[in-house]
Amino acid sequence: MQFDDDARLDTSQVEDRRGLPGGRAAVGGGLVGILAVLVAVVFGVDPALFGVSDDPVAPPVGQATSSAQLQSACRTGADAGRRQDCRILATVNSVQDYWKSEFARRQGQYAPAATVLFTDRVATACGTASSAVGPFYCPSDRKAYLDLGFFDQMTTRLGARGGPFAEAYVVAHEYGHHVQNLTGTTAKVGGDRQGADSASVKLELQADCYAGVWAHHATTTPQASTGRPLITDLTDQDIAQALDAAQAVGDDRIQQRATGRTNPESWTHGSSAQRKQWFTTGYRTGDMAQCNTFD
Repeated sequence: MQFDDDARLDTSQVEDRRGLPGGRAAVGGGLVGILAVLVAVVFGVDPALFGVSDDPVAPPVGQATSSAQLQSACRTGADAGRRQDCRILATVNSVQDYWKSEFARRQGQYAPAATVLFTDRVATACGTASSAVGPFYCPSDRKAYLDLGFFDQMTTRLGARGGPFAEAYVVAHEYGHHVQNLTGTTAKVGGDRQGADSASVKLELQADCYAGVWAHHATTTPQASTGRPLITDLTDQDIAQALDAAQAVGDDRIQQRATGRTNPESWTHGSSAQRKQWFTTGYRTGDMAQCNTFD
């Protein structure tokens, strides 16, 4: 995964709340808490839907100070090649460059969404969530939330090989949920939130497919500021990292690691094979119209 070293990163698309107080968390942390929650909600939509406190809490005071540090450290594509947080920022930029152009191509208007980096717990418009929830998207404030420590858990506890493009897959999946929110697809879930054939699973698989669609276009989508793609090269190894991550967070794989058995009736995100399949569909076709998991 190579970046244009001279590209300018848009730091306005990421809020850095790491190390700042985030409020009361309703979900416990620790290894047991992480595995138990990941079984249900890894890469989830709206933590309030999955037992997280639903009391809206204002963002913590001091957010601007923390974000200023990110702005100072992450200025160019070269910075993205050196630092994980800058790489996440660059991925957010690339993903949103693509969806902005795709919405425009379809005579629509894309509304940008911020990614919030946090540690331990975070206050959102959907409630207060701990990092045990894993990465998630909150439809109420149209923001994606990510504790970078999740990537260590993904490798050490979920068995993924990890790597920069595994991280990119996670980010792109969350922005898939943002696209679903903008297009009204999220509303299709209703109360159908559990089971191998549930609307929740279909929503998650579609977000995987949208992540693959972005990956297909990542090296050809130009930045508005430079007219050149921010990501200049993806290798087969990069795509393999994404596919491995997709398989690692399948409901069956997580349940097997956590409990030694699988229970499709409790699935919320789809099997390892399904998650790999739908990312691959998006990546091979590059067409969001091929991501109709609800049909």
